[in-house]
Amino acid sequence: MSRSIVPDLSTYEVWFLTGSQNLYGDETLRQVAAQSREVVAGLQAASSIPVTIVWKPTLVDSTSIKRVMQQANAAENVIGVIAWMHTFSPAKMWIAGLDALQKPLLHLHTQANVELPWSEIDFDFMNLNQAAHGDREFGYIQSRLGVARTTVVGHVSNPAVTDRVGVWARAAAGWHATHELKLARFGDNMRYVAVTEGDKTEAELRFGVQVNTWGVTELADAVHAVSDAAITELVAEYVDLYDVAPELHPGAERADSLRYGAAIELGLRSFLEAGGFGAFTTSFEDLGALRQLPGLAVQRLMADGYGFGAEGDWKTAVLVRAAAVMGAGLPGGASLMEDYTYHLEPGNELILGAHMLEVSPSLTSQRPRLEVHPLGIGGKEDPVRLVFTADAGPAVVAALSDMRDRFRLVANVVENVALPHPMPKLPVGHAVWKPAPDFATSAASWLTAGAAHHTVMSTQVGVEVFADFAHIAGVELLVIDESTTERGFAQEVRANAAYYRLAQGL
Repeated sequence: MSRSIVPDLSTYEVWFLTGSQNLYGDETLRQVAAQSREVVAGLQAASSIPVTIVWKPTLVDSTSIKRVMQQANAAENVIGVIAWMHTFSPAKMWIAGLDALQKPLLHLHTQANVELPWSEIDFDFMNLNQAAHGDREFGYIQSRLGVARTTVVGHVSNPAVTDRVGVWARAAAGWHATHELKLARFGDNMRYVAVTEGDKTEAELRFGVQVNTWGVTELADAVHAVSDAAITELVAEYVDLYDVAPELHPGAERADSLRYGAAIELGLRSFLEAGGFGAFTTSFEDLGALRQLPGLAVQRLMADGYGFGAEGDWKTAVLVRAAAVMGAGLPGGASLMEDYTYHLEPGNELILGAHMLEVSPSLTSQRPRLEVHPLGIGGKEDPVRLVFTADAGPAVVAALSDMRDRFRLVANVVENVALPHPMPKLPVGHAVWKPAPDFATSAASWLTAGAAHHTVMSTQVGVEVFADFAHIAGVELLVIDESTTERGFAQEVRANAAYYRLAQGL
């Protein structure tokens, strides 16, 4: 029944553009083309680069440059371009093309050779291998035009270089995912909550996502239209995949609770598939005719790559979807998360994260337990849910907030830890982590930033991918990591406030 909507990133293309000019003659241009193909081959051979790098013919004039940028814009499977000035490519040729480009740009500052052939260097060699100043010309025009780009420096035989290109490619895939994303809000956001509010029009302009609302009645109709046969089939899948509580097994005293949980999954999945939605929200305050708050269904849909935000938090749903795509093919997962409560033992502070029901089982490699318990909120029947602890290891928690004049992305580097003590009375999916650089600095910085309490946890990608995503999307980024200090972070927040206010102009 599980149907992943996480794309195979190898089906996405990044076009490799090589800059030169006609001044050097046909023989030099043939060498430029041959050597740029070798660079592309080096990129394509790197396992850390998940997308397909496509070589394009050498660009030597304004017309061809603008044309290839427009073609990249129009190609649905192209998520970005890489540019390299092999020789000297006069930058005024690139103005129209860079101005036309609407997709992420990476400037690769490299050259064909690793070492200089000291005893054989002549001026023919110098004429051919002059990226050292050709790329500086290109860097100038990008800065002059205010073009957002990521710059990577070094030879493609260096794994640090290809790893960095791979990070950018994943971020570009996340940006691409939000630009084709439709998000369904079932009901409104939780009453009186500030952080779940936001400007949906600005979100569509900045991230490309379409955020709209559907009445929970339509969802309930889809749930209640599911056939008994389909429910029986899905329950059998649950029994096969999870450690199902005895009372939920077919024929047991609470089997109907699990059957209704299966109906929610089937109805919700069919609604999302029919509408082409890749993300959604629910709210326990607006359940209508639904008998349970969706728990199990939401968990499994997130594990399949859908974005989700609780209590109508569509911004977190967007971020969960982006994180799922950016981590495609890597072990681990992406999930809604929430800092819930603390362990404040001096020197061993820990954060216990969870939510009412909705944490994705993609965060664990263990076999989850499927249980039913009272919720104590929402006034509905006891909902079914998967219970587990997230795997130990590195992770990132990130939050997207609307700061009125901009979106702010705050990302904290954390380390998930094994459960220090059993928690037999906590029947929800959860994670326990140590935040960098330490608990006090992390929490104080998070509060200083006004970051949301709903987050996405990714155990697939590092903070660098989120940083590139923010840069591509043109949103503010604040990182809390090993180098963070409270004073420095507060100064960065103040400086950013001034910068973004001035950058808006009149």
